[in-house]
Amino acid sequence: MRAEPPRIAVLAKAPLPGRAKTRLIPALGAAGAATLHARLLRRTLAVARAATAPERLTLWTALDHEHPLFIELAEVHGITLAAQQAGDLGRRMHHALAAEAGPGLVVGSDCPVLTPALLRDCWAALAEAEAVCLPAEDGGYGLIGARESDPALFEGIDWGSASVMAQTRARAAALHWRLACPARVWDLDRPDDLVRFAAREDDGP
Repeated sequence: MRAEPPRIAVLAKAPLPGRAKTRLIPALGAAGAATLHARLLRRTLAVARAATAPERLTLWTALDHEHPLFIELAEVHGITLAAQQAGDLGRRMHHALAAEAGPGLVVGSDCPVLTPALLRDCWAALAEAEAVCLPAEDGGYGLIGARESDPALFEGIDWGSASVMAQTRARAAALHWRLACPARVWDLDRPDDLVRFAAREDDGP
């Protein structure tokens, strides 16, 4: 296992009604979906902070870089804020990884099953593999990491589709990279996921 703590980048939108967790708006309303997004982001930052030191954790912001929640989280956890690069999700993740001085992990804020131990397992996997992913049940992934980011890993991906993980495996193979997948996870993206989320003892309604 790597002796140093993980370098983690968290990508998140500001919790603006109508702009965050839009697929949950039919179930929660715009304000409710934004509130849930803020709750998930708080949880993700707490989990990441439990896995690493504050100087190795960056919150990459979108929509409103000066949003009060971002400022609060930076102060509470003693972490760095940075603005996400323009472009699609792949470009933004590559930029966040490339900004790290060495290997790094990138996560979003909508994976309720992410734990400090799982983050540390992914970080340790980079000792043997060039890249690491946590495949998600919907065909995407909840985390990606690499020893050194390469834009080719993120090109030609149908973001938001059920093909994301399969396409990412193909990109890693084309780079001749070993891709470690320590666990399978699920994301909170759709109304059906709310029941599952509420059933978790630590994240009840």
